[in-house]
Amino acid sequence: MHGLHGKKLLYFTSVFVSLGVFLFGYDQGVMSGIITGPYFKDYFNQPTRAEIGTMVAILEVGAFMSSLSVGRIGDLIGRRRTILYGAMVFLVGGALQTFANGMPMMLLGRIVAGLGVGALSTIVPVYQSEISPPHNRGKLACIEFTGNVSGYAASVWVDYFCSYINSDWAWRIPLLMQWLLDNDHDEEGIVVIANLYGKGDIHNAKARDEYREIKMNVLLQRQEGERSYGDMFRRYYKRVFIAMSAQALAQLNGINVISYYAPLVFEQAGWVGRDAILMTGINGITYLLSTVPPWYLVDRWGRRLILLSGAVAMIISLSAISYFIFIDIRYTPTLVVIFVMIYNASFGASWGPIPWLYPPEILPLSIRAKGASLSTAANWAFNWLVGEMTPILQEWIKWRLYLLHAFFCAVSFVVVYFIYPETANVRLEDMNALFGDATTAMPTPATLAEAESLFGDRSPVPSFHLAGQGADSAIPGLDINPPTVSIEDGKPMLSKDQEADSGEGLGGWISNLVKRSKGHAEGEAGSGRYRRVEQDDE
Repeated sequence: MHGLHGKKLLYFTSVFVSLGVFLFGYDQGVMSGIITGPYFKDYFNQPTRAEIGTMVAILEVGAFMSSLSVGRIGDLIGRRRTILYGAMVFLVGGALQTFANGMPMMLLGRIVAGLGVGALSTIVPVYQSEISPPHNRGKLACIEFTGNVSGYAASVWVDYFCSYINSDWAWRIPLLMQWLLDNDHDEEGIVVIANLYGKGDIHNAKARDEYREIKMNVLLQRQEGERSYGDMFRRYYKRVFIAMSAQALAQLNGINVISYYAPLVFEQAGWVGRDAILMTGINGITYLLSTVPPWYLVDRWGRRLILLSGAVAMIISLSAISYFIFIDIRYTPTLVVIFVMIYNASFGASWGPIPWLYPPEILPLSIRAKGASLSTAANWAFNWLVGEMTPILQEWIKWRLYLLHAFFCAVSFVVVYFIYPETANVRLEDMNALFGDATTAMPTPATLAEAESLFGDRSPVPSFHLAGQGADSAIPGLDINPPTVSIEDGKPMLSKDQEADSGEGLGGWISNLVKRSKGHAEGEAGSGRYRRVEQDDE
């Protein structure tokens, strides 16, 4: 088949969806330079520290609300459409902020932008995880985080250059920039998998094996049924705790003290006005560069080692920032900048990307939407707390604020060391065995024996695989073999309905598989049996 396939398709898709989190990162950084500008302060009547905190953090209120619901929406309308609509909502919020004529309109724009940010930050990691092979899943998630930090770095430099404008457009232009900026469909599924794993060849053995394994695991999840929040917490409490705590601790570790208020931090250390924004821009570059090493290390070193080493480096750097602000010597401004850069680089290489990678890869399909929503909601809840309280605490407890976040970095180290498992190179379908909470819809001993004889070890965790000849005889009435797809002029010939949904890719195909169980609780689909493609209903 023509077009992108294999690694080229994977990396292109990763870069494309990273544009969604680019917007998220841009909004994180754009307010940091604006809130210290004289024209901004004059226009909004010299806002207090509490008012600045509310203006910055209220975006997280909108993000929190949308993150709770967007997981379900992503299953209903597909990942691609959710990303598109999230970006559109975000741009509307950016327009409201750009043309704000007072505090109420600015706050409304921040909330609307938050709705879009919440949608993007929830669905993009899920989409990324679903299309990624296990040996590259960490790398592709880290590339996605680099997109986020690219947005942050870009916004800081836009703030810096706009600080030379002697009018209200000094703060309006940076905000304006963000404004500019129930069927299984199996034929579509095998075509997408062939593009990802078989270089476009639907007869490729690896692609067909991958199809069978995904299909089998989805059918087992369908037989098990969609789980309620109560079931999720009772059965998968450890996974949910890890997913939510990773995001919460990432915020409590203090990153948004820097992302939202870096110029205020540098002013506290002795830098003044435009120089504080310049130091923030230089810090943004080092922050961006620090996100590149995890591309190559996350699947080699593993998640745990990176998180543990990052926590130690952040404890040291935050303690140093606090100490040098306290002693207030001649070299304090320079030393604070250096240790802020070390802190940001440590976070960007560890607690920045990994908490976005963990939740979608450890959550089973039956709770992935709900769990990812709760995880992202935890991020935004603590994001709001840090954003709201930082300006106030900077005024109240001054240098002690950074010791507070150093303490949470120590807590992070302990939690990861004793609770978090290593998930590097473990297939999504194999997480059940890793956590010891495997599905109750288990295969028969005969099926398991056949699976082990047909598949070699391809994951550190033993899993249930089923492929090759004899699938029908192993489980009567079950067909997990790829369907026949006609190819003309190098393109798959799909029906009109399939073409309408073909843009959703692998994630959309999996979602459509799961949705069938909701609309067809009776008969073959409801029982977990799979009707052959093109077979008439009886």
